[in-house]
Amino acid sequence: MALLVRVQCVEPKQDFIVDVHFTDGSRREINLEPYLHGPIFEAIRNDPAMYHSMQVEEGTIAWPNGADIDPDVLYYGLTPAWAVAPESPDSDQLL
Repeated sequence: MALLVRVQCVEPKQDFIVDVHFTDGSRREINLEPYLHGPIFEAIRNDPAMYHSMQVEEGTIAWPNGADIDPDVLYYGLTPAWAVAPESPDSDQLL
């Protein structure tokens, strides 16, 4: 059974860099800028007070406006869901 690693605490640094402590004891500096896209993140990107209002909720970084970032994306360095192009129905067919 795979261990679910979640965010234990987070501390904002300069720009969009955060110091993240995970539940497995590891600690990383992560640039959140690539993850802060889309309408729900607009206020977070443009308002430093809103950005710094981040907190840990249920093992992930979250903001009062309901925005959050999947802890698996942060821990494993995955591509955020918004950046993954949807597959077209014909993508596996050759012409």
